[in-house]
Amino acid sequence: MSTLHVLSRSPFGDDRLSSCLRVIGANDALLLSGDAVYALQPGTAPFNTLNSRALNLFVLAEDVQARSIETPDWAKAINYPAFVELSIHHDKVNSWL
Repeated sequence: MSTLHVLSRSPFGDDRLSSCLRVIGANDALLLSGDAVYALQPGTAPFNTLNSRALNLFVLAEDVQARSIETPDWAKAINYPAFVELSIHHDKVNSWL
């Protein structure tokens, strides 16, 4: 069974990203949206943590573009239709509210 974990809050305001990374499984995927894409700012602790993990990491292209953040080569930028497909592909979706 696989889970798509969806984070939308900044990793600098709370510990949702850390909590998510503690439970994420090998078949799971992580989608960063909204302010969660700030985790992709090079040189930050969240960036280094994500870079060091072998994750299926996705980001909403609209959100990284709106915040002028580049998508690293170890993450895949997707649009909303691809987000829907990703949700359908996984058995569960867990939004970290």
